[in-house]
Amino acid sequence: MVDEPPLEQVFRERWGYVLASLVGFLGDVDLAEEAAQEAFAVAAERWPRDGVPTNPGTWLVSTARNRAIDRIRRDRIFATKARLLAAEPQEEPMAPTTFPDERLELIFMCCHPALSVESQVALTLRTLGGLTTDEIARAFLVPEPTMSQRLTRAKRKIKAAGIPFRVPPDHLLPDRLVAVLAVVYLIFNEGYSSPPTRGDLADEAIVLGRAIAELMPDESEVQGVLALMLLLDARRDARFDDDEIVLLADQDRSRWDTAQIAEGRAALARALALHGRGPYVAQAAIASLHAEEPRDWAEIAGLYGELARLTGSPIVELSRAVAVAEVKGPDAGLAIVDALELDGYRYLHSTRAELLRRLGRTTEAREALEQALTMTDDAAERRLLERKLVELAADSGRP
Repeated sequence: MVDEPPLEQVFRERWGYVLASLVGFLGDVDLAEEAAQEAFAVAAERWPRDGVPTNPGTWLVSTARNRAIDRIRRDRIFATKARLLAAEPQEEPMAPTTFPDERLELIFMCCHPALSVESQVALTLRTLGGLTTDEIARAFLVPEPTMSQRLTRAKRKIKAAGIPFRVPPDHLLPDRLVAVLAVVYLIFNEGYSSPPTRGDLADEAIVLGRAIAELMPDESEVQGVLALMLLLDARRDARFDDDEIVLLADQDRSRWDTAQIAEGRAALARALALHGRGPYVAQAAIASLHAEEPRDWAEIAGLYGELARLTGSPIVELSRAVAVAEVKGPDAGLAIVDALELDGYRYLHSTRAELLRRLGRTTEAREALEQALTMTDDAAERRLLERKLVELAADSGRP
């Protein structure tokens, strides 16, 4: 196996650290992004020749800050800022804190309550999580241009309002917890939902989840999100066969990580002991039930009903429909699906296709599968849907 090039590894591990350090200095996300990109470009030129610095993160921050200072000096509007920023660089730009993971510290910094929660999550995913605008748009189920506009508006608001990027005192951390947990879980989901090549994102999210649990051990939703990530990620090796998706019912359970399942259930037990009844705790409880054989579909359906009440999410209702179909039959599940206003959501069509197939309504099932196929650009998902179309044709006796 070829080792990852040093610069690529540093970029993946330190981009968020470098960028958020610059945002803290500059108070301008766009300028910070430009300076960080220039610093990495300089590194790409110099490191192969001179070697990787002892402390790559500090080198990148110093280089980027110097580039930003030069840029500000060229713009007389920011002359005052240039004098302030021209102070001698410190060996460690970020002051030590009680945070167990510096990346978590930076996420709390960016999740400022003056922004909407959606803007906090999207902006933090873009700047610290390393996700592209397209990846964030998929997570929010909106077109890429829409998400790009939202990110631009959030940056403008930060600049216009002079929002400071500082770590809040301990008593204010809970005010930012909803956005922080959303950021961490969306990073996890981007890695978990993709083929194994993106597993590093899931790993990073779990590290952050453990760090939040260490920082705030008595918050039930913190324990809930950690439990949820651990329980889902325990199936990672079984979810793909090479690049082919393997559905939960078809997975080889011997490939599940039993130690991780146990850790996830321990976190769930702590969340319940803290009287947790929030959405992450509910999802973790569902994930725990899915790890049992046979699965208690009635209990799963009940938990999805509670989760739907908490979130008001039609996507949760779609998941509840699947569980209800297992308990009461595909007709009952289909009735829930057909009442949902999710026509632009591809998983509604693939779920509907499966329920129609069970009811013997093969023509409608094929139409639903074809609709789902037109709505996905993911190669692994396309292959799965195409296999289902072939199987459906075989079941119905079509050539």
